[in-house]
Amino acid sequence: MVLTTRPTATADRPTETTGSYSGALAMVTTLFFMWGFLTSLNDILIPHLKSIFDLNYFEVMFVQFCFFLAYALFSIPAGIIIERVGYKKSMVAGLLIMGLGSLLFVPAAMVPSFPLFLVALTVLATGITDLQVSANPYVTVLGPAKTASSRLTLTQAFNSLGTVVGPRLGAALILGGAVTYTAEQLAAMGPQALHAYRVQAASTVKLPYVLIAIALIVLGVVISRFKLPQVPEAEGGHAKETGAHDSIWRHRNLVMGAIAIFAYVGAEVAIGSFLVNYLHEPYIGNLTYVQGGAYLAFGYWLGAMVGRFAGSWVLRQMSPRAVLTFNAVVAATLVCVSMATTGGFAMWSMILVGLFNSIMFPTIFTLGIEGLGPLTGEGSGLLNTAIVGGAVIPLLQGLIADRIGIHHAFILPVLCYLYIALFAMRGTPSRQVG
Repeated sequence: MVLTTRPTATADRPTETTGSYSGALAMVTTLFFMWGFLTSLNDILIPHLKSIFDLNYFEVMFVQFCFFLAYALFSIPAGIIIERVGYKKSMVAGLLIMGLGSLLFVPAAMVPSFPLFLVALTVLATGITDLQVSANPYVTVLGPAKTASSRLTLTQAFNSLGTVVGPRLGAALILGGAVTYTAEQLAAMGPQALHAYRVQAASTVKLPYVLIAIALIVLGVVISRFKLPQVPEAEGGHAKETGAHDSIWRHRNLVMGAIAIFAYVGAEVAIGSFLVNYLHEPYIGNLTYVQGGAYLAFGYWLGAMVGRFAGSWVLRQMSPRAVLTFNAVVAATLVCVSMATTGGFAMWSMILVGLFNSIMFPTIFTLGIEGLGPLTGEGSGLLNTAIVGGAVIPLLQGLIADRIGIHHAFILPVLCYLYIALFAMRGTPSRQVG
C-alpha cells in the first residue's frame, strides 16, 4: 500500500501557536467508541444465533470469522481510498457503510437466515475496517511521538467504553426479549413451529440495529461538517519521495508486531465470544445468557476500559515493552488458572483477563510502527490486516471446543499471549527510516 503526502493549508495544520489537536482527537475518539460498541455486540449475537439456528461452536464462530475477515480483505483497499480522498472523507464513508450493514440485519431477521446475518456482519465490518485504518495511525501522529502509545491507549479506552455499553444493552434488548429452547426441544418442533420460533427470536435484533444505523448516519454527517486538521505524517509519505529504497518486510519489528496483533485480537475476541457460554456452564458459573452478558460487559470489557485509562498514565511512566510483557504473562497465567479450576475461581480468573488485555492493542500497534518513518502508512496497513486474527483464532477455538469441550479450549489464547510477551521482549526497530 503506497500512501503519498499531499500539501495542506497552514490553517488546517494546528501548531503550538495556532491551536491544538484536542478537538480533532475528541471527535476521532467517538469513532473508537462506535466500533467498540458494535464489535462487542457480536459476543451477544453468538449465543443468540447459536440458540436460534441450533449451531455448534465451530459453526457459530463464523460470526467472528466473517466479521474479522473483512480486515484482511479491505485494509489495503481502505488505505488506497484514504490516499485518494483523504482521512475525513474515508471516515465518513466508513460510518455510512457501517450504517448500511446495520440496516441489513432487518431482512436477515425477517427471513430469518444465518447466512444473511453473516452478510450483514461482513458489510458492517468493512466500514469498521475503514475507520480502523484511518483512525489508528491518525491518532499516533496527532501529537508528540514520545506520547503516541499513551495517546492511542487513551482513545482505545473509549473504544473499551463502547465494549462495556454494547454487551449490556445487547443482553437487555436482544437476549432479554428472546425465548430460548434446548436442542432437544427444537428437534421436536414441526417445520412451521420452528420457523415461527426463529422469526420471533431473530426479531429482537431489528430495533437495536435500526437505532444503531440512525446513530451512525448522524455521526457521519457531523464528521463531514467538522474540520479535521490534515497532518502530513498521517497522510503517509512513501519512501520513494525521499529517494530511499525500503520495504516493510525488511523490518523484523513490524513483522513481529503484525503477528502479535493477529495473536492479541484473536485471543481477546475468542475469550469474549465464548465467555457467555462459558459462564453458562453449570461447573463454571451456571448463569443465564442475560446474566452472562452482564458479566461480559461489567467484568471482562469494563476491566479493559479501566486498564486503558490507567494504562494511559502508566505508559507515560514506564517502558511500553515492560508493561506489555507483564500484561501478556499475567493474562496467560489467568487463563491457565481458569482452565485448571471450576466455579467462581474459574469464572473470575477468565473475566480478569480483560483488565490485562487493556493496553495490548495500542501498545503493540505503536511499537510495531516504531522507527518506520515514511513507511508508517504501509506498516499501519499491515498491522490492520493482521486484525484478521479475530476471524481465525475464535474459529479454531470453536473447533477445539467441539472436540474437547469449552473448558480446555482456551489453551489457544494462552499460546497467543505467550507470543505477545516474546514480541515485547525481542521485537525492536532494526534502524530508523527517514
